[in-house]
Amino acid sequence: MKTIVYQEIREKLLAGEEVAIVDLREEHIFAQNHPLFATNISLSRLEIEIYNRIPRLDTLIVIYDDGDGRVERAYAKLTEYGYSNIVLLEGGVTAWQRDGGELFIDVNSASKAFGEFVEHHKGTPSLSAEELKAKIEAQENIIILDARRFDEYQTMSIPTGVSVPGAELVLRAPSLVKDENTQIIVNCAGRTRSIIGTQSLINAKLPHEIFALRNGTIGWTLAGQQLEHGQQRSFVAIDIQIDEQAKQNAAELAKQAGVKQISLTDLQDLQAKEDKTTYIFDVRSEQEYAAGHLHGSRWVAGGQLVQETDHYAAVRGARIVLVDDQLVRAYMTGSWLAQMNWEVYILKDDFSRLLAETGGWKPATPKIDVDQFISPKELQQLSEIQNIAIWDFTTAANYKKGHIPSAQWVLKADVPKLIQQSEFTNKDAIVVTCGSSLLAQYAVSEIKAHLKPEQKVYILKEGNAAWLQAGLPLSQELELLSEEIDRYKRPYEGTDNSNEAMQAYLDWEFGLVDQLKNDGTHGFFVI
Repeated sequence: MKTIVYQEIREKLLAGEEVAIVDLREEHIFAQNHPLFATNISLSRLEIEIYNRIPRLDTLIVIYDDGDGRVERAYAKLTEYGYSNIVLLEGGVTAWQRDGGELFIDVNSASKAFGEFVEHHKGTPSLSAEELKAKIEAQENIIILDARRFDEYQTMSIPTGVSVPGAELVLRAPSLVKDENTQIIVNCAGRTRSIIGTQSLINAKLPHEIFALRNGTIGWTLAGQQLEHGQQRSFVAIDIQIDEQAKQNAAELAKQAGVKQISLTDLQDLQAKEDKTTYIFDVRSEQEYAAGHLHGSRWVAGGQLVQETDHYAAVRGARIVLVDDQLVRAYMTGSWLAQMNWEVYILKDDFSRLLAETGGWKPATPKIDVDQFISPKELQQLSEIQNIAIWDFTTAANYKKGHIPSAQWVLKADVPKLIQQSEFTNKDAIVVTCGSSLLAQYAVSEIKAHLKPEQKVYILKEGNAAWLQAGLPLSQELELLSEEIDRYKRPYEGTDNSNEAMQAYLDWEFGLVDQLKNDGTHGFFVI
């Protein structure tokens, strides 16, 4: 395996060359320390993530772990899947820091640092939680727009707030305000999406007073004020009329940031150039995407694409093409991505003929030769007559919500060490499952490698979803065979975070601008 050191990667980042820095650890471990532009593709989820996040097979892929063998296993898999330019980060994150590289904590660190960078340079106006509460109680002419995903909004929200996820703000706000005197307040859970959302409306020159809620729902909670839960207020209930001036302003913003407009023919020409990665993201709502989208495009709401760029575009230095038949969401998303130093294009063509493919997005995954599927009913019968184990590879959070009786939760990366334990070497069969069994099927070969020929490995056809659809019982009894580290618990999500954790998170965000200066590879700018 070839190796690479921090200084070489730094030079490539500064030169704008393509590089994917892949952290193979579980997300909770990744969140403790990683380079700014590292993307977390854990070994446990490699198969269902890799082709979608690194689509070009000769991309330079830098992999690292904590010296626990993940690198070697991932290298073998990536080579099998056709990747040809894989190198090891020599010494991992320890050497990265030793050689002068900056390490970041949390997740989506580059996007969050960019949000702080924007506020630092633009002076984005904000209100405190106490000031906003006073406005609500006085029934002032205001509207509160929540820039997070709808499910986050439902969990907890500012009283009277309406769900308008980030990229929808400029498109929807003109139809949501009462009149020209309405003040607009944008919130999220912490800081990033409220800053970007507020600055989006300001940059698009909406003729209103516009503020971010300082520190979002965290700030509201730290002020001792009560949040709402389970609210349904959403932009989807409001008919929109396109504000042509806002659309024109958004187009000018994108142009000013360096975003280019292209036709379908131009896009096909870009895709034919095999020396560079081209991502195609549809930044409309999921419902619009399902009703009709461009073949080969991936749905991701524009605001989340800016918030979680590393989760979708793992290759730094790649080009990004955005699709939106209304254009406004693509203009605004593109303007921000370009300022984050991405090469960005917006598709502008006859959308009535282009958006012809229907249904949800389907991930590309490596081919696999497995045929030992069983139905939910067959699994139920098998568990009554044979000594079997059921391994569930869904997320720990989903497992805890309810799972097949006697199923045990497993991280796929832990399979080789678990299958050698005596309690499993004596089983008649191992049955694997997850939400759909897409991920679970990739565990079969590693399980079989440690079993006797007469022992069977079965895949639950269509996974836990099929079990649920069959009306079979679920269990709440937990048996976790792996450490629960598949996901990092964000200090701004849910309702059970301590004040200390929330304040520490805000303090970290405040320090990100200085970390960017120390890192020096970001290339961020503001217009």
